Amino acid sequence: MAAGGSYPPLFTLKPVAREVWIVDGPEIDFYRMPFPTRMTVVRLSSGDLWLHSPIAFSGDLLLELQELGPIRHLVAPNWLHYAHLPDWADALPGALTWVAPGVEARAGGQGVRLRADHLLGNAAPAAWAVDMEQMIVSGSRMHREAVFFHKPSRTLILTDLIENFEAGKLPWHLRIVTRVAGNQHPDGSMPRDLRLTYDKTALAASVRRMIVWGPERILIAHGRWYRGRAVEELRRAFRFLDLDGA
Repeated sequence: MAAGGSYPPLFTLKPVAREVWIVDGPEIDFYRMPFPTRMTVVRLSSGDLWLHSPIAFSGDLLLELQELGPIRHLVAPNWLHYAHLPDWADALPGALTWVAPGVEARAGGQGVRLRADHLLGNAAPAAWAVDMEQMIVSGSRMHREAVFFHKPSRTLILTDLIENFEAGKLPWHLRIVTRVAGNQHPDGSMPRDLRLTYDKTALAASVRRMIVWGPERILIAHGRWYRGRAVEELRRAFRFLDLDGA
């Protein structure tokens, strides 16, 4: 079967906004569903590069990135997005690795060697506090995702909290699956099975904080990302929550 959900060209920088790029990677098999992969790259005001959810390692991509600046930060934003971190860390021994809560336990359980230099928290570390806001989204003991807001470009960087698969890029049976799961474009959202792990009140508080940040666009790891109207898209995608409550 030909790749369905990927966004070629792969392994190459694609500009999103000033100092922000994405790199689309190959599909991975996740519970028999082909998931496209995507890395976000931010050049911090220090000139250092920050890599969010690194895709499969590529030497050519490494060289392309290094033309932008030194790679100093490798980020695993949740317990499902860490698999390629070790390869990048091996190639970049001077870079720091940052992992969300739950990543080390998951990697250990899967037998994956993982160097975790720092644990991500609810406040941005000094290394990128000038450039970004961050938090660990509340409400789930299973899925603790770190989300980021690049202030200069007003870009919200999510991973799995919203998925937006395009039906035309999927085989017919997965068009049915994504429609039922609630993560199909143009109405991409948090998959319904993931919603079941969250306390809705706590999740709503986190989404309201994202709205207060006032993003202009939303980057996601799986599917079509949102180039504009970001606050409206957040309200649409999380309309199953009470976002107007206290």
